[in-house]
Amino acid sequence: MKNNFIKRRSFLKQSGLLSAGMLAAPHAAFGDSSSPEKKENPGAQLEKKLDAKWIRSLYDRGTATTYLKSRNELTYIGMPVGGIQTGMVYLGGDGRLWLWDVFNKNQTGVVYKNVPWHEKIQFNFDYVRPFDGANYVEPVKDVRPLEQGFAIRLEYEGKKVIKRLQQEDWEEIAFEATYPMATIRYTDPALPVTVLLKAYSPFIPLDEDDSGLPGTILSFSIENKSNTPVKASITGWLENKSCLYTAIDQQYFRVNKALVKDGLSAVLEYTDSYNWADEPFKSAHDYGNFCLASLNENTRVNTAAQLEFADALFTEDHREQTKTENGKPSIASVGNDLTLNSGETKTLHYVIAWYYPNLTFESLKKEGGRYYANRFKSSVEVAGYIHQHFEKLSAQTNLWCDTWYRESTLPYWFLERTFLNISTLATTTCHRFQSGRFYAWEGVGSCPGTCNHVWQYAHAMARIFPALERDTRERVDLGIAFHDDGHIGFRGEYDEQPSIDGQAGRILGIYREHQMSTDDAFLKRNWTHTKQAIQFVLKQDTNGDGMIDTQLENTLDAKWPGEIAWIVGLGLACVKAGQRMAGEMNDPAFASQCKTFVDTGKANLEKLLFNGEYFIHRPDATKGKTVIGSYDTCHIDQVYGQSWAHQVGLGRVIDQQKTLSALRALWKYNFTTDVGPYLKEHHGGRPYALPGEGGMIMNTNPKRDPLPYGVKDAWQVTYFHECMSGFEHQVAAHMMAEGMTEEALILTRTIHDRYHAAKRNPFNEVECSDHYARAMASYGTFITACGFEYHGPQRYIKFAPRLNKENFKAPFTAAAGWGTYAQQKSGKQQEHRLDVKYGTLTLQKIGIEKMDGAKVKFVTVRHGADTLKATVAQQGAELSIVLEKPVTLSAGESLLITT
Repeated sequence: MKNNFIKRRSFLKQSGLLSAGMLAAPHAAFGDSSSPEKKENPGAQLEKKLDAKWIRSLYDRGTATTYLKSRNELTYIGMPVGGIQTGMVYLGGDGRLWLWDVFNKNQTGVVYKNVPWHEKIQFNFDYVRPFDGANYVEPVKDVRPLEQGFAIRLEYEGKKVIKRLQQEDWEEIAFEATYPMATIRYTDPALPVTVLLKAYSPFIPLDEDDSGLPGTILSFSIENKSNTPVKASITGWLENKSCLYTAIDQQYFRVNKALVKDGLSAVLEYTDSYNWADEPFKSAHDYGNFCLASLNENTRVNTAAQLEFADALFTEDHREQTKTENGKPSIASVGNDLTLNSGETKTLHYVIAWYYPNLTFESLKKEGGRYYANRFKSSVEVAGYIHQHFEKLSAQTNLWCDTWYRESTLPYWFLERTFLNISTLATTTCHRFQSGRFYAWEGVGSCPGTCNHVWQYAHAMARIFPALERDTRERVDLGIAFHDDGHIGFRGEYDEQPSIDGQAGRILGIYREHQMSTDDAFLKRNWTHTKQAIQFVLKQDTNGDGMIDTQLENTLDAKWPGEIAWIVGLGLACVKAGQRMAGEMNDPAFASQCKTFVDTGKANLEKLLFNGEYFIHRPDATKGKTVIGSYDTCHIDQVYGQSWAHQVGLGRVIDQQKTLSALRALWKYNFTTDVGPYLKEHHGGRPYALPGEGGMIMNTNPKRDPLPYGVKDAWQVTYFHECMSGFEHQVAAHMMAEGMTEEALILTRTIHDRYHAAKRNPFNEVECSDHYARAMASYGTFITACGFEYHGPQRYIKFAPRLNKENFKAPFTAAAGWGTYAQQKSGKQQEHRLDVKYGTLTLQKIGIEKMDGAKVKFVTVRHGADTLKATVAQQGAELSIVLEKPVTLSAGESLLITT
């Protein structure tokens, strides 16, 4: 395995993938005892030696990341391209759909496999499982339980050419990785046409229902580049593999049924049984059907397509139904013919839909099957709904993609990496039951119960689909998982004990979900239980010093004793959120209690847990270091409470200079552009970053403590030597908020490069299994890059961009609408503009920054042709603008502020 690492690193350097020129010179070995500087200074940092030109490029707008066949970059691409919480279908790099995890198996990992490993990892395994990063080490590819694809036939100048739209048939294929809509271009200089595919499932922020359709839209645009007319035909096919796992003997047969109605031409694919008494198979996890549909006029429908003969795909077939015995291929197709004049482009739209409603978790049967079964009774109904509402669904999805990617001034790569992890919602990590309840694993099939100490890191869903998060706080955290003493069971029904970091994160989440509401009804309904949950946190400080010291479960799967900086800080943040909520709920006595706790805890945290450079874990006075903990090490989450505070506009909970010192220590001791030298000396961690790849190590030991974690034999010690992207994103978001913009970009880009398509699936950030929820912390880095704050009930919004301030534009989402914010500076004058693209936005207070710090006496605020009365207050560079009356912006309307 060691030789394989050497070969792998050599390949990465040659291919330019090792951070795209990030390494300008070899690194001093991190933790290498032969390093001369380490003998003089045991805590010496790993020198980064980052290339200045590469760093400058991180700020460039650039273009969409495009992966090419010619560079062998398409093999591992698997972009989730179904609706959220509808199963998992991958879009491959060449445009074919694969994986097809829609049958409710709930297996662990995208594919369950064990990968041999060169050393023992957790629990002394000498192989890597999906929990350990098997699909990071050996990425999944080409899992095709059923045949699916498209082909194009061209007739021109007396020639006839048939090309399948897949890798083998085209000179070049280019994949633009812009979730939720990918663009794939097929080109061949020998052909008169180019083909462009846009593949997506409807994705509309704030609309979780129409973003949760079990179907994929494939829109093909064909352009005639030649000087003569071209006849073209497109045909798509889909194999009937309904009831894939249970319909496996001769009593079953598969049926393809043609349906043409109201402009929709489709084939319904289902399974039936010769045994009239075999009703139980209808309750099997894989019982259901597929639909292949054309949304175009004059469609050919073939219920018995033959892939062996290419021409047969493009012939007429008038059979309304075919029945195929089990074991024989059962393939249907739809297709269309068109003529393209010189320079002409025409577009054809197709839908592949599925309907497998029997989602079952033994302990959650009362929640019902899949949520989409409330709306549809078959995959044909799904395709029919998409057809009926196609203009709206496609226009709003395109509008979001334009708003997020094309209109922003932020770098494309940054927009991609901070957003694409929300595709986890469209994988089998996440489910939505017929009851409406959201439920999730930590990663695909791994660790049940919507674990709160993991999911509290994930900021994306709360900003894009806030109703789902509000319902989860109310239905689960303050409902099903809530206990009389105020503690929240950290895995719902699965594990009812409290997790102290998860509890604090869920309280902060309640405050965020309140902010992402139009009014205070959510908080009012839930204030009694919310207050009890906060009181539970307060009780975990047993000596009244404002620092949590009770030994409870945490996200590193152990119960650490003592006073732990990251737990203490997270507790302070959640109690400060409690103070804010108590104020809004007119509970001044509790608000005062919370304030006293925060003030006391902040002072003691900074006095007792700051070692002059970074924050530490003070051992329990009785137990000492006999139990696992982070102690004097430099821990990745040490100032996580302040990071969370920035996400919800809480201000300081930890002194700014000490916070910056801690973040700089993480940069100094934990970040490396090559984890290889560190891993050479520190064993047992799971391989989420391999030699030759960069990352931020979870814990490092600058003081060279011979027993840094208190014990040697606890399996959880292996966590400390890993690079887990969710934690890294959390740090990047915090660095961005504190003005460490360059470090935040480098760290985010390092993760982005680890997931380059030449190495593995860019859309699958792996931790404890695939598509790990914590990676949705990446959205937090976008939030802090915009300096975004929002409080819907208070009609307040704020922007304070951290980069490209003088010409900045980025999307925003609010409680009932979304759009773009832009600011420009010309001389001493600044313009700030809010444009609503969808829904509505009601405002009365707006926060912006005066870029040159000059004093501002008045501002002009215009809503369309109307000038609004407003006052302005200034504190440093921050301007607070208060409108005399609230203003509501609807889609297509804007607010312009001039200073």
